[in-house]
Amino acid sequence: MGTSLLITAVLVLLVGTAVKGCPPSDRAALLAFKAALHEPYLGIFKSWKGNDCCKKWYGISCDPTTKRVADINLRGESEDPIFQKAHRTGYMNGTISPAICKLTRLSSVIIADWKGISGIIPPCISSLPFLRILDLIGNQLSGEIPFDIGKLSRLTVLNIADNRITGRMPRSIANLSSLMHLDLRNNLISGTIPQNFGKLRMLSRALLSGNRIYGPIPYTISYIYRLSDLDLSLNRISGPVPESLGKMAVLATLNLDGNMISGKLPATLINSSISILNLSRNAIEGNIPDVFGPRSYFMMMDLSYNNLKGPIPKSIASASYIGHLDLSHNHLCGAIPAGSWFEHLEAASFVNNDCLCGKPLKSC
Repeated sequence: MGTSLLITAVLVLLVGTAVKGCPPSDRAALLAFKAALHEPYLGIFKSWKGNDCCKKWYGISCDPTTKRVADINLRGESEDPIFQKAHRTGYMNGTISPAICKLTRLSSVIIADWKGISGIIPPCISSLPFLRILDLIGNQLSGEIPFDIGKLSRLTVLNIADNRITGRMPRSIANLSSLMHLDLRNNLISGTIPQNFGKLRMLSRALLSGNRIYGPIPYTISYIYRLSDLDLSLNRISGPVPESLGKMAVLATLNLDGNMISGKLPATLINSSISILNLSRNAIEGNIPDVFGPRSYFMMMDLSYNNLKGPIPKSIASASYIGHLDLSHNHLCGAIPAGSWFEHLEAASFVNNDCLCGKPLKSC
């Protein structure tokens, strides 16, 4: 009995000493990560000294129990005193070292807005089983999204906007079953939106604008019942707008402007939960559906620069609200309907049509 008690006491002592500071392997991984970066102005890495990387290392947080590194939070735009004192935003160049993948308990990796960090996203990042947030916005990263990114089953935020990422969206992206926020804006991503994209059932924001994505909008997107913000603007998307998008329960913002979308304007979009609708600069044709009603509430509706024809539907006066309306640069004709909220609209909302008339244009 005495022997087992002694062994227990020794184990407790060993565990107690093991968690006083971060493990040497985590410290070594962080120093290898730091060695691949150069930050010339703020000196944020000057605090990365001493044996315990959990203690006052700038941007590093550890699990309080295990002392394993849990979070890397390095933002180049911050209200932190180190930025305010320098009177500048951050700048850093170099690359993201694969050594980061040795930090196997990482929950969040935020290396954002440093402007000069280049190279690729280390493919091994897909092997971090506890990763919840990957935010690399605002750098010069190139290469492709890791093809097996879908292995990150706990990932809730994937933000790689404002970089130089190329290649296609990997099919495995649809396996990110916890993903809530996807931001791929302003990259060089090409290819089509994966057909299985609708598997992202937890997704609330999908921001893919400013890329080279082509092909149709998959109708499976309408399976994402939590989706409130869909931005596919400034791409090369073609084909019609799926009418199922107008039947989504919480979709509030739909930006499809600056594509090559054709076909008719689905009536479902007019009586929906959408309050910001931008379909400008496409090739949408046919009439504006005459189905406006009390459910039609638009902070903004922009249908400019399309091939819409016929009259502005009279039912538009029964919409509960339209804050900003732009129907310019189409082939519309006839009298502009009178409506209480039409009073504040300017001529610019209606110019360059075939034969529109009435206030605020010339009288009919």
